[in-house]
Amino acid sequence: MSLYRKAFYAEEFESLVGDRQFVQYMLRVEAALAKSQAKYKIIPDTAAQIIADCCQIQFIDLEKLISEVHLGGNAAIPLVLQLTRIIKNNHFDSSKYIHLGATSQDIIDTATILQIKDCYLWFEQKLNRLQEVLIKLTNQHRNTPMIGRTLLQHARPITFGLKSSTWLQSIVHTQERMRDCKHRVLKIQLFGAVGSGNEYLPKEVVEDMSSSLEIAHDFPWHSIRDNIAEWASTLGILNGSLGKIAKDISLLMQTEVGEVSEGSAEGKGGSSAMPHKRNPVTCALIIANSTRTPHLVASILSSMTQEHERSAGLWQAEWEVLTQLMSLTAGSLFHTIDLIENLEVHEEKMTFNLEMTKGLIYAEQVSNALTTTLGKMQANELVQKACKLAFKKNKSLKEVLIEFHPDLFSGAILDELFNPVNSLGNSLDLIDLMLARHDQHENKL
Repeated sequence: MSLYRKAFYAEEFESLVGDRQFVQYMLRVEAALAKSQAKYKIIPDTAAQIIADCCQIQFIDLEKLISEVHLGGNAAIPLVLQLTRIIKNNHFDSSKYIHLGATSQDIIDTATILQIKDCYLWFEQKLNRLQEVLIKLTNQHRNTPMIGRTLLQHARPITFGLKSSTWLQSIVHTQERMRDCKHRVLKIQLFGAVGSGNEYLPKEVVEDMSSSLEIAHDFPWHSIRDNIAEWASTLGILNGSLGKIAKDISLLMQTEVGEVSEGSAEGKGGSSAMPHKRNPVTCALIIANSTRTPHLVASILSSMTQEHERSAGLWQAEWEVLTQLMSLTAGSLFHTIDLIENLEVHEEKMTFNLEMTKGLIYAEQVSNALTTTLGKMQANELVQKACKLAFKKNKSLKEVLIEFHPDLFSGAILDELFNPVNSLGNSLDLIDLMLARHDQHENKL
């Protein structure tokens, strides 16, 4: 991995997508193929057992394999050559049964699906954890008022719980997408040279191998890549959702805003030139990943237009792109969990910022209250003029209304209109609805 392995990636995930692990997946596919063929008397039982015994990563010269990949154009060809030599040294006759009837793409695609399957389980566990910490954050700040912002400007009050519940909603949607696409993505590839199968790959062998590897069997998909594209797109959407969370938090961390902070740690967030700074470094890494991943997804989508029964270049374009996409997504997810778990929320600064515009954020509230007596247009016009006057005279909107329109409101009514708790709209109901829907969804699973 790179100099930035701790920055952009999750080290605990990297063992699932490394070169050594992928070769192990390919070996597992070759062993499963031999055992399924032996079960239906296509090859001898003895040969299948010897092949399975030889399909062990410790017997493979990984560096030699890597150095020979370019000669065959994929990793399966040099792997089968090494396996054949290894098997010959153990039992000469058994070597002729390795890889029988299969094509290189069968082995690589099925190994890729085994890799995705293990990665899927990792993502599922981490998404469940992120969901838990977002639910906790939402419940903690269900009633914490803050300013809602539109086009980067103060709009009207919401609660921090409402903001975090929208983050939660996007994560729940990703979990639903992953569960929904699982049966379409995790499919065996075992159909021979042109996807038509052959006498060594009858239906029974395909079904048995599918069962032993615990992935579905379907039609050949050598050049029909919608399952890979769907998986990549799901990861791309997840990255966008994680990037959105990080972007919101980084904006709330601005000096002028100061409503949240990333969790502190020794040496975290400092500047090499400015000792006073506390930078949103975790957010920056997540945003960087979410900036890179759409282009990787686009590469996968671009490789869907594969020619005939086997592509020259478009299939090959998927390999490293898909691995990098999964690695970056895992890194973003890992860091987002840390970000939310350790997030510091500054409620007093949220309260302070609510009054920054001297009551202008309650203009809609005031206008709505006047609508019943003045009508919508006249009420809106009156409040607009009051807002301009408040800004010009550097007074609060409440002061202007008292000074220039004392007949419209009593003091008590104005106090209610300028109380942020009374300007939350349906924030609390929406939070409760989101949490209730989550509970119902979980109970159905």
